[in-house]
This record gives sequence, C-alpha cells and structure tokens, in this order.
Amino acid sequence: MTNQITYAAAEDGGGAPPGAPVAAGAHRRTARQRAGVFFARYGVLVAFGLMLLIFSLLRPSTFPTVDNAKSILVNAAPGMIVALGLTVVLVMGDFDLSIGSMVGFAAGAAIALMVYHGVGWQLAIVLVILMALGVGIVNGLLVPVFGGNSFIMTLGMATILTGLEYAFTSQATVFQGVPQGYIDLGAKSMLGLSNQVWIALVVALILWILLDATELGRFMYAIGGNQEAARLSGIRTRLLRTVGFMIVASTAAIVGILISAAGAGYTPNAGQYLLLPAYAGAFLGAACFRPGEFNIPGTVVGVIFLGTIGTGLTLLNLQTYLINLVQGAILIVAVLLSTIAARRG
Repeated sequence: MTNQITYAAAEDGGGAPPGAPVAAGAHRRTARQRAGVFFARYGVLVAFGLMLLIFSLLRPSTFPTVDNAKSILVNAAPGMIVALGLTVVLVMGDFDLSIGSMVGFAAGAAIALMVYHGVGWQLAIVLVILMALGVGIVNGLLVPVFGGNSFIMTLGMATILTGLEYAFTSQATVFQGVPQGYIDLGAKSMLGLSNQVWIALVVALILWILLDATELGRFMYAIGGNQEAARLSGIRTRLLRTVGFMIVASTAAIVGILISAAGAGYTPNAGQYLLLPAYAGAFLGAACFRPGEFNIPGTVVGVIFLGTIGTGLTLLNLQTYLINLVQGAILIVAVLLSTIAARRG
C-alpha cells in the first residue's frame, strides 16, 4: 500500500520531496510508458507522415497533388477490399490463402457468364457473389466444423478455384462482348472519385461497424482471443468463423468483378498479385491504433501506406528491384518498431 501511495504521489507531483529518487524514477517510467503507448498506437501513422513529407520534398511537382492522391486511392482500392475481408478472418485467428484465386475465379466467372452464356450483367454479379458465399461456406465446413488447418484447407481451395476459373474461361483472354453497364461499374467515377474507391469505403464502413459496434464483432474478437473460452461461454464459434470465411470470399469476389469491369475484360490469374499485399496491409494495420490486434481502421491505413510508398518510389524512378527492397524494409521496420514499443509500453 505504501509503495502505491508513493508512486501515485510521484505521478501527480505531490506528496514527495522534489528530486526524491523514487518519484523521479516513477516520472521516468511514466514518460517511457506514455511514449511506448503512443508509438505503439501511432508509430505507423508517424512513419506514414514522414514518408509523405519525404516524397513531397523530393518530388514537389508530382507527388503532393490531388491527381496523385486519387491515383493512389484507385490503385489501393482492390487490395483494400480484399484486406478488409481478410481482417475479419484474421480477427478470429484463421487464415485464408484462397483469396487471390477467388478474385480470379470471380472475374472469369462473371465474364464467362455474360460473354459465353448471354447472362445479363446484373444477374451475373449476383450469381458470382452467391458462388463466393458458397465457397466461404465450404471453407467454413473444412476449417471450423471438421477442424482442418486453415492454411492447408484454403490452399487446397485456391487450387480448386483456379481449376474452376480455367473451366469457365478455357484460359482464354476475353475483351469482346462485355456489356457497357458492367464496364461502367468499375471504370466510372462519382463526385470526383472512382467507383472502386467508393465501394472500398462502403465495405470498410460496414465491416468496421460489424467488428467494433455489434455484439457479433465482440464475439469474433473473443474467438480470436481464446477460442475454447469463447466456446465454453456460449459463443457459436464454428458459425461465426464460417461467417468470416463467407465475408472474405465475397469481398474477394467483389474485387474480381471490379477488376474485370475496370479492365473491360478478363485475363487469367487476375487476382494472384493481391494475396501477399492483402496480408501485408492487414498485418501492418495490426501495428496501428490497437497494437497486436487486427482492426479495420488499421487495415485501411496499412493498405494506403503501402500504396503510397509504392507510388512515391515509382515517382523517384527507382528500378523495380530497389522498389521491392525498400517496400519490404519499410514494412519490416514499421511493424518491428511498433511491436517493440507495444512491449515496452
């Protein structure tokens, strides 16, 4: 009790003589803890701000412009949508390695339905989303229900989806016969921003509300914290984990639709490039706002951060291998510093 009172007095500046060793130590510890908490929560934002400043100083005529900001958002939108859906699964301690293949499958299935089978573009979108939800249910059966390893099961599902994509399209590149209404969905803008950006913002808002403002979201975080304890407390862990797989599959399908719409056609394996950036954005986001915890605002920041770095390095006319090296190093350093700060804080 005496130690607690002495510490409290030192913390508010009263009750102990000026310069007393215990009080000074308490002040120093408090300052370190506050700094640790600050950098744990906002270290990524600080690094983001520094990157913006550096790129703006190095390329003042091209980087700090409205057009460049819009370009960064448009380029980041598909990866952000995938990463947002992935965040829901990661919150519950699962992984989904089929998201890249789901993007390609959705793009191929939508184009094939419209071009080869004469299905209207609105119905084609609905059918593709329903297929994605079905894939999510299957992943839910394989992982939460039957107890399969999420890495292995979803990796197997990725191979199956690639096979289905090729079955739909015969691996043929398609740029003829795509309805204009479908193309407009991904290519047009509203209020000066691409439809893709608006859709990404809507997905972010919906999933943020789900995880942070609903009982289901609290249950999902509880599952991620301790799955067995959550089950014993009455939470339907298998059902909610299945819902998570359905969400990530449907967001990947939305991205496949947007990519094929914006490109006015289909090319094989259109979504494989999104797999690692989606994980990078989500894990970087877990080092932001709530250190060590996946969260929607953090994922949004993480994806935009990575997209900004890529654009800035490209404007500096660096060679591709240097861009990859710098991007990887910045990601590692940013997450590592935030992790260290969280432990010390």
